[in-house]
Amino acid sequence: MQRGISLAAVIALLFMVIGCSSSTNATASEGDSSDGKRIISTTVAATQIMDALELDLVGIPKSYKELPKRYAGVVEVGNPMSPDMELVKSLQPTDVLSVTTLEYDLAPVFKNAGVEATFLNLTSVEQMNEAILKLGSKYDREKQAQAIVNKYKEKIAEIQKSTEGKKAPTVLILLGVPGSYLVATENSYIGNLVKLAGGKNIVQGESVEYLASNTEYLQQSNPDIILRAAHGMPDEVIKMFDKEFQKNDIWKHFDAVKNNRVYDLEERLFGTTGSLDAIEALDVVKKMMYP
Repeated sequence: MQRGISLAAVIALLFMVIGCSSSTNATASEGDSSDGKRIISTTVAATQIMDALELDLVGIPKSYKELPKRYAGVVEVGNPMSPDMELVKSLQPTDVLSVTTLEYDLAPVFKNAGVEATFLNLTSVEQMNEAILKLGSKYDREKQAQAIVNKYKEKIAEIQKSTEGKKAPTVLILLGVPGSYLVATENSYIGNLVKLAGGKNIVQGESVEYLASNTEYLQQSNPDIILRAAHGMPDEVIKMFDKEFQKNDIWKHFDAVKNNRVYDLEERLFGTTGSLDAIEALDVVKKMMYP
């Protein structure tokens, strides 16, 4: 395989493709979000978590995805990769939530603006659980946090029991953005879901989340299943995948293609970082691997 690629680079590419822009025409929210805390969430996943913890926000991300109704009318502070810092500062936040996959790029930005930021590790279900528990402790929502985490632990235990003793299918995960695609390792969020659902990623021993594709190497690995995750512009990416699989002759030699075990993953459930949709996503992946 070729060199690794960071998730931050992938997300940066996604926003370049989509052409997201921050919203600056909203007015600042009045009042505190919760017990004197003025919290801004800059990602969709963090916003969903705060809703589940029953916490209010004074700022939310700009997104084409549907956000919790609790935050209807709350100020949009721009896209996750490049929030509008002037707008963020005007809201006088006591904490701004982002994710660790964006920390390298955003930590200096928040620091230079004098804004306190918390970066949540959502690179796996286990790390997401830890992040939820920490938020619960920080904002006096221990009960809600533990209830959320317990659901994921119960689901993982259920899957492990149902797949015990079965041969783990080998899986290739492709992450597509318009015009290109990468190979996801076990260190990616989707790779983690596959592992938890009883699958074996064909890429082993890598420390990065994504690798550049090498179809000859992938064909030698000959996975039982191919999962295709479409991001940025899902419809366009799926068409790109279909064209690639039809035009590139090498794909017809994959057992996964011969056996019709190529699956497209719904973007809502399978993002580049963890989300509260993990239970539904685990069920979907498990059915694909153990039909």
